Amino acid sequence: MMSLFPTGEDRVTVDEAARRTRDADAPAVLLDVREQREWDAGHAPGAVYAPLSGLVAGVALPDEARDRPLVVICRSGQRSQQAAELLTARGAQVVDVKGGMRAWAAAGYPVVDDRGNSGSIA
Repeated sequence: MMSLFPTGEDRVTVDEAARRTRDADAPAVLLDVREQREWDAGHAPGAVYAPLSGLVAGVALPDEARDRPLVVICRSGQRSQQAAELLTARGAQVVDVKGGMRAWAAAGYPVVDDRGNSGSIA
């Protein structure tokens, strides 16, 4: 399988993350690995939720994230690095987002809550 990510690339900027995940025909999935209350407060539209605690416990990826390149995001970039290592070890194509959701929101990208209203980064 041809990799979407250049060899040796393991972290991307929020601009690169948005470019790879935001369109309907985007090649990658934005995977949010924060915990439930953080996700509920606000997440990127179209992101797929899979908390790091579940991934560490061996929970499978949600269907919409399986067999697709993954761009992993958390609040600041710490947990997403851990999730990226874990998912890479499982055979997934993964990069994580430098600066996480804080950088995403600071760059002006949308953040929504569960009802699609304007959200916040918890």
